[in-house]
Amino acid sequence: MPTALIADDEVTLVHFLKAELAVLWPELKIIAEAYNGADALRRINELSPSIAFLDIRMPGMSGLELASQLQAAKAVPLVVFVTAYHQYAVDAFEREAVDYLLKPPTRERLDRCVEKLKRQLAAADADGTAPAADVLARLMSVMTSMTATNPATTPGRLDWIRAAHGNDIRLISIDEVIYFEANDKYVSVFTTTHESLIRMPLRELLDGLDSSRFWQIHRGTIVAVKHIAGTTRDFRGRTLLKLKERPEELLVSRAYLHLFKQM
Repeated sequence: MPTALIADDEVTLVHFLKAELAVLWPELKIIAEAYNGADALRRINELSPSIAFLDIRMPGMSGLELASQLQAAKAVPLVVFVTAYHQYAVDAFEREAVDYLLKPPTRERLDRCVEKLKRQLAAADADGTAPAADVLARLMSVMTSMTATNPATTPGRLDWIRAAHGNDIRLISIDEVIYFEANDKYVSVFTTTHESLIRMPLRELLDGLDSSRFWQIHRGTIVAVKHIAGTTRDFRGRTLLKLKERPEELLVSRAYLHLFKQM
């Protein structure tokens, strides 16, 4: 019976993958969950799962760092990277034996991943070999080559936002975002038609955004420049930002008024 570990610091994503895999691959037994890289490495060494679904960005140790350490393990699992970052990397890993999924994967895309994993496991059973170590070595080689020749594919600049919308998880292109607004433990993501939630500190979010495309206008607000229509003043003399495709007006704090001197 094939076994798997799922490692992701987002509990929602772990549960999402478990539920989808239960439908697509009922024979697969999820024997462990981990919410940081160090715990994932420990559980892989202890339990020797057939497959490891690894988030790229996790506290303590990234999925890539974890995978590099697995190359020396006695029982190397087949590794599937799961990430919210760059679609170009996805295209590259489509050509490899292990997979690279963009969060949250559609059922169709996850089904293709499952079929690829089944073929790998069947091939290993047929000839009595354990190809995962060689597969992982090729994977790490491809990743090293990609990051060396195309720095844009490294995690850092956000192209997509993984957000909760009701009971669903949406993958929102950064081009769709009109503004972000901090709200207690969450950050609201506003598009033309939806408001969704992400669990990411606004400071970390800002570090992943292109500063020429997104401006912080308040301690808790970041706005896409292309969606700014202009500014106005209220009866208290405060500067308010008008948006092109949403009716609400956003407060601009004094620390950021210099951005709108020409308006």
